[in-house]
Amino acid sequence: MSEGWRFCPQCAAPLALRVADEDGGPKERLRCTACDFTHWNNPTPVLAAVVECTDRDGRILLARNAAWSGRMFALITGFMEAGETAEAGIAREVAEETALTVDRVELIGVWDFQRMNQVIIAFHVQARGEIQLSPELAEYKLFAPADVVCWPAGTGHAMAQFLRSRGLEPRYFQPGEQPAR
Repeated sequence: MSEGWRFCPQCAAPLALRVADEDGGPKERLRCTACDFTHWNNPTPVLAAVVECTDRDGRILLARNAAWSGRMFALITGFMEAGETAEAGIAREVAEETALTVDRVELIGVWDFQRMNQVIIAFHVQARGEIQLSPELAEYKLFAPADVVCWPAGTGHAMAQFLRSRGLEPRYFQPGEQPAR
């Protein structure tokens, strides 16, 4: 729980797991031993995009993060910044990471991703233009929607929901299997 949090960001006193009454009843959280600061450890909102390239026959752009080992291709993702809407944030992320022009943003859905303490807010993004990846991404592939094989976690659920909205039954690869390349 909250690895890395050892000291209060307000007064620098040690944090400790302590139980306190909250609206929902008693809850154990990291709390300051001096000033009662509470580290809530709320999930971080992560924005994700199923990028449909409208100038490439509606193919779906999946990318491989440069920090990932293996050859897993997934959705374009990023963190929402203070002062922006989720829609503006995903349009910014797609433009920053791919150099594509975003023409339309439509919500697919919201999923919890507890393993990473995140909430995924996923969008269908229609985009066009010359693809130029940021240094954050190592490579990309374009897939016809019917050829996408979903992954059974995180943003894979958003990809599956998008495919269902297109009348396609999603196919999943299983842990340990390699997705189609």
